[in-house]
This record gives sequence, C-alpha cells and structure tokens, in this order.
Amino acid sequence: MTQFARLLHLVDSAIPTGSFAYSYGLESSITFGLLKTPFGLRNYLYSYLQQVASMELPFINSCGKLASTGPGPELRDIVEAYDAMLLVPTIHRASLVQGKNWLKLLESFYPAARMQDLGAWFAAEELPLHFTLVFALALTRAGFAVADLQTMYLHMALRDQLSAAIRLGFVGPMAGHQLQHDFYAIFEELLASHAAKEYQEASRSAFLLDTAQVFHEDIYSKLFQN
Repeated sequence: MTQFARLLHLVDSAIPTGSFAYSYGLESSITFGLLKTPFGLRNYLYSYLQQVASMELPFINSCGKLASTGPGPELRDIVEAYDAMLLVPTIHRASLVQGKNWLKLLESFYPAARMQDLGAWFAAEELPLHFTLVFALALTRAGFAVADLQTMYLHMALRDQLSAAIRLGFVGPMAGHQLQHDFYAIFEELLASHAAKEYQEASRSAFLLDTAQVFHEDIYSKLFQN
C-alpha cells in the first residue's frame, strides 16, 4: 500500500521534471490546422498513445529487466537504439532535459538505491540520458514493477496531452477530464499489444505527428516548448 502511494506521488503533475512545459506536437497540430475539432482530438490522442505504446513501452520493458544486472553493454545497445529513433531535434532535447531532472529527483527520494551510479555510468560511457530510459531504470532500481511503470507512463503521456489541450483553450476542463477518463479504457489494449515487446521491436507509427513536432519551431508565438 505504501509503495502504491509513492507511485501516486511520482505521477503527480506537480513533480518538477518539466513535462508540463511541452506539448509534443499538440500546439503545432492545432496552430497549423491539423487538429480542428473535438472528434479530431480523440483521433489525435489515439494515434499519440499508439505511438507511445509502440515506441516507449518496449524500451521500458527492456530497461526494467536490467534492474538486477545493472548497466553494461546491453544497456549501451538500448540507449543507442533509442537515441537513433528520436527523429525530431526538439523532442530529443526535451528528453535529455527531463531525463536529467528525473534522475536528480529520484536521487533525492531514494538515496539508498544509489541512483547516482546510473548517472555516473551514462557520463562515463558518454551516452545521452533520455527520460524514458532513466524513468524505467531508476524506478525499477527503487523497487517498482515494470508492469506498473508501463501503465504509469501511458497515464503521464495522456495526462500531459490533455493538460496542454485545456491550457491552449481547445477543450474545457470538464471535457478534457472526461476524455482522460474515457481513454483509460484503451490502456489494456495497448499494454496487451506492446508491453511484452523488447526494444528491438519498438516502432514509430504516427509520422504526421512527427511532422507536426518538426513544425512547432515555426509557430510565431508559442505557449509550449515542443
């Protein structure tokens, strides 16, 4: 029960990792007319979550399995593969910022887990400290189950997108939270399809979203980073 409460704390929107500063293509999708209606938002969210599931969950699974062995050559392969699949420069930079913030946070929360050893290994190997990877590595080191982390990651992805939609004025708070409630129904489908995959099976599936993320920098006045 205490571990569940700790997990709830870590998914709290007030946790200072920086995720709420980014829209991950939502703002540019709205600005350039790719997203025009509430129904379109539903389609967008489904595509977004499908890409999160197919891309991120296999990496979380593979990183989670390294909790008992620690960093090594296999982790280097995982990091290099993930780094190569982040195609949008601004998303790449955001991942590094949030990865650094996340590890710093977990170091202060779980000093006995020696999170600093992870950071030291990444620095020594001169590898990028991406958020998704350090998210899984740090939390499994802290004793959380991989299955819970995958569900937690989907929750954070959905929550951040809908929070951005509300702050952009595209939907109201009530409608946004109704959407969040409705979309939890597809989590089991996404987890069943992707949660057992390894990082070699990870794939990107929402290429129009990638395009919207690239064009985010062309917005004249921005509420969010990308």
